[in-house]
Amino acid sequence: MKSVLIASLVVAVTVWLAPARKAFASTNDTLTVYASGPAINQVINGDTTADGQQAHNVYRLVSTDTTYIFLNQITPKSSITVLGVQGPNGRPPCIQPGVLNDGSIPPTLFNINRKAITATFKNLLIEGLATDGSFVHPAYGIQVTADSVRLYVDNVVFSDVSGCAIVYTGNWGNYFITDCTFRDNVDPVTWTDASALEPLWPAIAAVDSIVMNDNTFFCDNSAEVVAKYPVRYVGFSHNSVVFSFMQPFFIMASENAKIDNNIFYDTFVGGELKSQYPWWDEEFSPATPAIISFDTMNVASDRVFDPQDSTKPNWRMLAEAKRVVQVENNDFYEESTVTNFWTSWNDTSKAGDPDSLYTPTFMNSRTENMFNDKTAWPGFTQSGNISVNPDYGASFANVLKGGGNYGIGLLPYFSLINSQKSPTIGWGYQIQSISNGNSNWIPYWPLPEAADMQYTNAAVKNASNDGIPLGDPVWFNKVTAVMPLSAQVPTKFDLSNNYPNPFNPSTVIKVTLANAGNMSLEIYNVLGQLVKVVAQGYKAPGVYTYNVFMDNFASGVYFYRLQEGSRSMTKKMLLLK
Repeated sequence: MKSVLIASLVVAVTVWLAPARKAFASTNDTLTVYASGPAINQVINGDTTADGQQAHNVYRLVSTDTTYIFLNQITPKSSITVLGVQGPNGRPPCIQPGVLNDGSIPPTLFNINRKAITATFKNLLIEGLATDGSFVHPAYGIQVTADSVRLYVDNVVFSDVSGCAIVYTGNWGNYFITDCTFRDNVDPVTWTDASALEPLWPAIAAVDSIVMNDNTFFCDNSAEVVAKYPVRYVGFSHNSVVFSFMQPFFIMASENAKIDNNIFYDTFVGGELKSQYPWWDEEFSPATPAIISFDTMNVASDRVFDPQDSTKPNWRMLAEAKRVVQVENNDFYEESTVTNFWTSWNDTSKAGDPDSLYTPTFMNSRTENMFNDKTAWPGFTQSGNISVNPDYGASFANVLKGGGNYGIGLLPYFSLINSQKSPTIGWGYQIQSISNGNSNWIPYWPLPEAADMQYTNAAVKNASNDGIPLGDPVWFNKVTAVMPLSAQVPTKFDLSNNYPNPFNPSTVIKVTLANAGNMSLEIYNVLGQLVKVVAQGYKAPGVYTYNVFMDNFASGVYFYRLQEGSRSMTKKMLLLK
């Protein structure tokens, strides 16, 4: 959880200590919910108006000394915010499944099933293990089953979720996932599950936008972003993807994508057996495994984006020429323990054997050809990508070999899975456990991987294009919003003059928000083209200060624009080199 490690927004909040019997307290549009009351699904699902809407817009969770229990899925009737109030040392409220009378465990926490609503989740820990220490498969943290939903997930930890943290079947959703941690999401048997964001098979769902910034994906079995079907935009910036069995992306049909300033470390360790190629988890056309893998549009995808062009004889040429994909300043590194393991596996199984392995590269040849062919794909650009060992903490070695609370280990897990044997336990990093009947259990805090995540290689730290350490910057106590706020909540919506101005290469912009909501701070050139997204997502009322780095931009006039709801402000600044 991010606020454990960084200077965070300080909002004046008064929390009255409730007696054990207290379930909730209501004030205006906010309902404060205590863990000592009924199951959280009973509170939120039962809090409705006569016309079937949610009676409150905000559900404020304040208990951190015990967990919130859910016994059935929560189905909001209208737009909703579930806001955790952090306790000592930034501990977030935790929600976990209880055990039903028949011994079963509810598989889904939230189901967003109303069209075009906005759902926001902030400052929470969603735990997949039930109160008796068991889990159900598949399990989902947040499920989106309606069309045109806007989902904001900020500063949330998903831990031990065996299915997928976030799944969707609705069309044209917008997903903004920021400052989150996905950790130890492993099912011992079903190694293709435990994604961060994925369409629920067999749904074929089109997506408007996916934005994932400043997240850590740590010891997860499967992909982080899955959008096999049409998606207009994928933004994946400043994320750390550390230890995974499968590939991080299925975004081959993205119309637009930006993947920058990320670390991929010991990612896609499972590779692809030759017996699985090309039919297993394949894209539109065969290609060997890679971290970055794009494919040409198929006519079904193009029909979604450009119905008129899709009927023309040259539809493919027209479709590909419109795509914009940037892959910049990423680090992809597989440590020698992993590469030596792959070599030994292939030596044992012998070349050409169906059990031998295709090992992943940063880009496969099909994708490289797309980036190199500027006639067919003028909008595909890559630069600044490296392969350098970040030098993470020493105990990360335990993830590969296993033992104790590291489970079976990632490499032994690989051996069993690819020998058609079923592991009885999973793998991970200091895996959480719960003793059956421990009513006082709460998850450990702070997250134990914090020290090991602080890699030491200066070349990697300085490899980004915005002056922030590569990967998730939270582990270095550094983010763009750095100003602690006073207890006074602002009363106006305002955008400051940047300082200094003119500037080279960085400047400071201050944003004042009087209301909670979804905001964006963006920079445009004189042609009106968006060139940089400084901030985007749900923000509480307060004053935010952003250090904006533009060392890779040309000198000239730029405009920066703040928008929140229907309000916006735009100002001008000058970069002089």
